[in-house]
Amino acid sequence: MNAPPPPDFDAAFRAELHNLLRWRRDVRRFRADPVPQAMLDELWTLAALAPSVGLSQPWRFVLVESPARRAAIRANFATANAQALSDQSPDRGALYARLKLAGLDEAPVQFALFSESNPAQGHGLGRRTMPQTLAYSSVMAVHTLWLAARALGLGLGWVSILDPVAAMSALDVPASWDFIGHFCLGWPQTADDSPELEREGWEKRRQAVGVALVR
Repeated sequence: MNAPPPPDFDAAFRAELHNLLRWRRDVRRFRADPVPQAMLDELWTLAALAPSVGLSQPWRFVLVESPARRAAIRANFATANAQALSDQSPDRGALYARLKLAGLDEAPVQFALFSESNPAQGHGLGRRTMPQTLAYSSVMAVHTLWLAARALGLGLGWVSILDPVAAMSALDVPASWDFIGHFCLGWPQTADDSPELEREGWEKRRQAVGVALVR
């Protein structure tokens, strides 16, 4: 079987890819407009193109539509967020309290991401000594979805201030699934090419951080 010729990713395409990466944001404020089902179907399909250890595809996306389950996640966040606020220093506490760290009250689409801890698919290849590569693979899937969503004009927000055990209980998922995060998806109220945390003075993005040469 002959493979098709590779596409020509020319300078114009690379410039657009750079723009996509630069304009991908962790969105926290959403409009209430619904997301068409066709767009959601496209995102799930594109997420499946992500790389995974042993081609295991361990990611498990769970749409959270039930008002009761959403309320449980919202209460989980409120508790965890209050604890996180109490851990901040006095000078950081005021800034932390001002930041809106969740779109749980606005986003029309919410989903949780889990990673199957021992998937049959992939036959265990590549993870015997590093089982955490399953979780890494699941994160690659949501990052792929994240970029695809931005290309469609959608925004995605990662809610990481949650108790994983309580989140798993609220969503009633199998015990073999590991919680990765809860995500809000929808149309962003505003767009910006710099992180909100940078604009608010929480932290500054660094260029090529963590790159080291070992001789």
